[in-house]
Amino acid sequence: MKPVLLVTLLALLTGPALAAEPVFDQPLIEGNLITGQVTPGSRLSLDGQPVHVFEDGRFAFGLHRDTAEQVMLELIEPNQAPRRLTLAVAQRDYDIQRIDGLPPAQVTPPKELQDRIAREAKAVAEARARDSALRGFEGPWIWPVEGRISGIFGSQRILNGQARQPHYGVDIAGPVGLTIVAPTDGIVSFANADLYFSGGTLMIDHGAGVASAFLHLSEILVQPGEVVRRGQPIARLGGTGRVTGPHLDWRVNWFDARVDAQTLVPPMPGQ
Repeated sequence: MKPVLLVTLLALLTGPALAAEPVFDQPLIEGNLITGQVTPGSRLSLDGQPVHVFEDGRFAFGLHRDTAEQVMLELIEPNQAPRRLTLAVAQRDYDIQRIDGLPPAQVTPPKELQDRIAREAKAVAEARARDSALRGFEGPWIWPVEGRISGIFGSQRILNGQARQPHYGVDIAGPVGLTIVAPTDGIVSFANADLYFSGGTLMIDHGAGVASAFLHLSEILVQPGEVVRRGQPIARLGGTGRVTGPHLDWRVNWFDARVDAQTLVPPMPGQ
C-alpha cells in the first residue's frame, strides 16, 4: 500500500470520535439527584456549576427544589468543541401551609441570636462545598432510620403572612435514642451537638458534592474525618434545636442544591 493511502486510512480509523450525548440514570425532575455517564475525560458544568466527572465518565449533579424549567449543561468532550445542551426539567407541586396568629418570637429569631445563626450557617455551608472523589453517592442507599414519615421534601409554611424557607428534608418520627445509621458510604464532614435551628447536627460527604445532613440528634457517635460505611451506627434520634417533637430530619444536597432524599431509597417499610 502506498504511504499516502496508508496515512489516509489511519486518519480515518483514528480520527476524532463523534460527539456523544450524556446518559442520565434518573428522570430530570426537580429534587432529583442525577447520576449518569459521559465520555471519559470529559468536563461538565450545570448552569455554570462544575460537575465532578470521574475517570470512567461517571458523574452526579442535583436538581434543586426550585430548579427552572430549563437548565444549561455544558459538555466538553476530549478532542471536541464545547457544546451547550438545554435540558428540560419537569416541575413538582409542593404542599404549602398557612399558619397565622403565632407569637412573633416563633416566626423570627431574636436579634441577639443573629450572629450565632450566621456563624453556624457559614460552617455548614463550608461542609456542603466539599467536592471529594468518594463514590458513596452511587449507593445503594438505605433509610438511616425506620419510622413514621412526618414531613416531606419541598413543603413550605407561611407564618403570619411571611413565607418560611421550604423544608428540604424528609422527617422520620421516633423515640429519643433510636439508632441512626449511615444511608451510604462516606466521610464525616461536620458534627456539632448544638446548632440553634437544627440542634445536634451531623453531615456526611458521599462524594462529588453530594452530602447527607442529619438534624435534631440527641447524640452523635462519629467524629469529623471518620470514614463510615452503609448501615454503620452514626447517631441517635432526638428532639434538639427548634422542633415540636423528636424526629430525624434527613437531608441530601449537591453543593447548595437541595434534593429529595426520599427518591434515593426504597419505600419506607410498613407505609
